Amino acid sequence: MGAAPVVRPVPGETLLADFDPPRWLANRHVQSVFPSLPLRRPAVAWRCRTLLEASQQLVLDCGEGDRLLAYVATRASLGVRKASRLAVLLHGWEGSSDSLYVLSLGQFLFDRGFDVLRLNLRDHGDSHHLNPGIFHSCRIREVVGAVQRIQALNPGQGLNLAGFSLGGNFLLRVAARAREAGIELEGVVAVCPVLDPERTLERLERGPALYRWYFVRKWHRSLAKKQAAWPQLYDLSAAQALDNLTDMTDHLVRKYGGYSSLQEYLHGYAIVGEALGSIVHRTRIIMAADDPIIPAEDLARIARPAALAVTRTTLGGHCGFYDARRGGTWIERAVYASLSSP
Repeated sequence: MGAAPVVRPVPGETLLADFDPPRWLANRHVQSVFPSLPLRRPAVAWRCRTLLEASQQLVLDCGEGDRLLAYVATRASLGVRKASRLAVLLHGWEGSSDSLYVLSLGQFLFDRGFDVLRLNLRDHGDSHHLNPGIFHSCRIREVVGAVQRIQALNPGQGLNLAGFSLGGNFLLRVAARAREAGIELEGVVAVCPVLDPERTLERLERGPALYRWYFVRKWHRSLAKKQAAWPQLYDLSAAQALDNLTDMTDHLVRKYGGYSSLQEYLHGYAIVGEALGSIVHRTRIIMAADDPIIPAEDLARIARPAALAVTRTTLGGHCGFYDARRGGTWIERAVYASLSSP
């Protein structure tokens, strides 16, 4: 259980063995599933009550008529000194600003002096009504627009980004576009980001059925919300009748995304090759070699500008890194340390 894979460094990569969970948590599938189990929500909500009580809803104008939903918690709302730093957190695919890992990291950073903004991608959380167009992962322009708007609303605050899985992929693409977009960043951390979507989709389809079932079920629910919000635009029954991720993605991106093929779409948000070569702000990718969804060996295929560092652990699963310790999880401590480094 939890046998350590062979890990070989590549230039510019730091290998860490200090993520050492208890034996019962070491398995990569346990790591990937346990932190997000619904049975943990009451305890996490209680621990994150300060963040939740301080959070105010914010609809961000991202330009060109696009809007994204966010929740922002400020230190000033507690009657204490205004925070000098803001952390923007972004969930994974079919997660939301209320995902347990987002809330937990948000409270951890809030307790340590950050203002915290939890951003939702289009059609995630309770945002299906905000935009007529349906979500797909190549909609990077509106996320760049959201970060531009966040910067404009918070002058003088150091702007930091932290994202998980698909959210990590989006924020790395924001970092790669930041200089051109006039965005100034203090730091960026991407936890287990999607690197090559084609390879990730292949892993999901060929891996344990639990992952496919989880994402197909959540996607069906999301499509039902989209159709209910925009009944005059959509009849998504054909997509909802499909039971695998490849066919659903292929159908939706060709019918509603304007793509001629599934491969064209998947290549559109890949960050292998030179996609990250333009990053100039301090950025770190944190991944586990035993991630069952994102092939960690694809780290060797990304550009390595001087501002980009990579940390790879032996264990951790997909966005797991849960060690059952008090004082925050390993990944929360690692994200905070990365954002706090000079």
